[in-house]
Amino acid sequence: MLLSDGLSPEILLANLIALGIGMTFHEWAHNYVGWRMGDPEPARLGRLTLNPLVHINWIGWLMFALIGFGILGSAPISPYRMPRENRRWRWFAAVAAGPVTNLIIACVFALIIRLMGLDTLFGLPDILRTILLAIVQFNLLLFFFNLLPLFPIDGWHLVYSLLPPTLAVEWDKQKSVTQIIFFGLLLLSFVPLPGIPNLFSILVGEPTSRVFLFLLGLG
Repeated sequence: MLLSDGLSPEILLANLIALGIGMTFHEWAHNYVGWRMGDPEPARLGRLTLNPLVHINWIGWLMFALIGFGILGSAPISPYRMPRENRRWRWFAAVAAGPVTNLIIACVFALIIRLMGLDTLFGLPDILRTILLAIVQFNLLLFFFNLLPLFPIDGWHLVYSLLPPTLAVEWDKQKSVTQIIFFGLLLLSFVPLPGIPNLFSILVGEPTSRVFLFLLGLG
């Protein structure tokens, strides 16, 4: 991952741009699909825009670029403001829209790079090449990270919306437990303990790296 290469000004700038693009589209997709699914709140709050100033938590954005984690934004959507008809699937669509959009962005930019060819890519100015690669990598990172079934990540809500009502009630009761697991895994990723693997690296970092190389035709 680019974060492991060191934080030169060039890489930091590329990370910030890639994250800015990824999170702006991620939160916009949540809001837009949530609105289309019947929640009026995104429109009322002016969230149906691709203006990053509306969507991004700037402190979290900088933290993510520096250390690999931060609260990047939030979408004011709720299943309880959506029509009762097919509410579960409306909520699933609104939640899934964010990470799916990140995957689409990664695939589009990877396709551009492949059509460009590696010779042309490495003939570009260093900063432009780093930004293009960072856009692919960070959007994949956001995709896999948001699939984790831990509260408050999108993956938890995806599981909740897919479960039948009885199991959904039980899943909701475990919300705080999954949140503790999330913060525990996060802590272990920064303060590793001997003999305990970094599960964030295994569950997020490794798939990101493998798909990154696959999309670019390098693996």
